[in-house]
Amino acid sequence: MKSLIKLTDFSVNDINSIFTQTDEILQGNYQDCLKGKSVVMFFPASSIRTRVTFEKAVYLMGGQSILFPTETLDKKEDLQDVFGYLNNWADLIVIRHKKLSLIEEIARYAKVPVINAMTDENHPCEILSDLYALSKVRKDFSKDSYLFVGQKGNIGLSWKEASAVYGFPLEQCCGKGYEIDGLVTHYSIGPAVQGKDIVCTDSLPAQVLPDFKDCQVTKASMDAANKGALINPCPPFYRGEEVSQDVIDSAYFVGYAFKKHLLEVQQAIIIYCLL
Repeated sequence: MKSLIKLTDFSVNDINSIFTQTDEILQGNYQDCLKGKSVVMFFPASSIRTRVTFEKAVYLMGGQSILFPTETLDKKEDLQDVFGYLNNWADLIVIRHKKLSLIEEIARYAKVPVINAMTDENHPCEILSDLYALSKVRKDFSKDSYLFVGQKGNIGLSWKEASAVYGFPLEQCCGKGYEIDGLVTHYSIGPAVQGKDIVCTDSLPAQVLPDFKDCQVTKASMDAANKGALINPCPPFYRGEEVSQDVIDSAYFVGYAFKKHLLEVQQAIIIYCLL
């Protein structure tokens, strides 16, 4: 039994085991492995991809999902007491909440695995899905050179966690004042993409777009990256903002395909955490 709160909770071997289980799920294994088990989930109304894939994952494996709005966790009752009771009935807990510290607190009280389905500080399941996709199209993605384009936030910080686990080099391109601590930072996309294999982006709030005017990823900028380079924007992405229309229409773009097996990766995460 193991919780997933941060990517750095897992070793390379742990993640490789999740990828192996993902392969087995795609071959039709692990059906009904959650039969008789209940997964308690906390999701905000705005969640689409993560919630749908987690709920369907539980359904396909024969389990029961019990869904609450995230706001349920913000009531007066102490979390220690909430999960003291849930420990009697839940077999797994999946939480999407702004505060990573709240999920870490819940993991201390829960006697069952807790899966972090996104916070303002990280998004481990999303990045595990991307890493799985990379494992299918790159000879060895841990040997690639990475660039994150965007402000300090949950996606960039999760790529930093992945870099810490696998040891691959990661740099950032951003406007001044939006740096992630500990990363080599560029303030213009031209020099940033040079020598890179994988370019990842995150969407930007409207108010910060002027600060990122020199950071938009275009087809022309990707032409200066390493041969065979890929661009993987985190959804939702916005054409004409962090990425140009022409780069999304180019062979560099792998965004849709990279989310193809998000469902199966999250099934594998559930199985691995319950083992």
